[in-house]
Amino acid sequence: MTKIIAVTNQKGGVGKTTTCAAICGGLVKRGYKVLAVDLDPQGNLSFSLGAEADDKFTIYDVLKDNCDIQDAIIHGETCDVVPSNILLSGLELEMTGVGREYVLREQLNYIKKNYDYIILDTPPALSVLTINAYTASDELIIPMLCEILSLQGIAQLKQTIFAVKKYYNKSLCVRGILLNKYNGRLLLTKEVEELAQVIAEQLQTSIFKTKISASIAISEAPAHGESIITFSPKSKGATEFNKFVGELIEPHLKTKRKV
Repeated sequence: MTKIIAVTNQKGGVGKTTTCAAICGGLVKRGYKVLAVDLDPQGNLSFSLGAEADDKFTIYDVLKDNCDIQDAIIHGETCDVVPSNILLSGLELEMTGVGREYVLREQLNYIKKNYDYIILDTPPALSVLTINAYTASDELIIPMLCEILSLQGIAQLKQTIFAVKKYYNKSLCVRGILLNKYNGRLLLTKEVEELAQVIAEQLQTSIFKTKISASIAISEAPAHGESIITFSPKSKGATEFNKFVGELIEPHLKTKRKV
């Protein structure tokens, strides 16, 4: 069964796109068929996965019903990608019809049988794009930095998640909080981690056991159109993200074994 996972946090700079790219790379390495959907107008995930739009259909065209989602899929360096571009920034004002929250889910229903995992990169804002992502998803991953402002972003995100679960997607669950650029030697890191655990409990989830350290290789990978998994497979960042992907898919494997 296809799993649709959105990576989300309304605060920018917490590693959402890097996390998306690494998840895609780690899943493909394990033999899974993966589709990445870039829902950020900046198009950073498209760039990171070697699938820039360049006169091709994008997720904007899909959501505006200018094309079917199959027509917007690009075969990127790592996996299949539905790219994004700056046109997406105007969608909030353009999507005004009844049922606008379900457009992405309906489109993904057409093609999800072709993939094991669909990974959604969301914008750093609580917009109609974010709502569409939550409505379409089975699980949410919330990356954050061990900083107070990053923690505040999750607290604000909580209300949106509860609203979507109530009105649009009752089966949505928060899979976990991922700590990026983690440095366990800092006192602030420990303090923020404790507060994050409180919020995780409120969201009926937990902090992932795997933490991602700061890494130059992780920062360099997008410039090469690759995830850290393929760009620097022996680096500490690749090792940690591979471990994280293993942690992420373990419950899915258990479900398959039961079936």
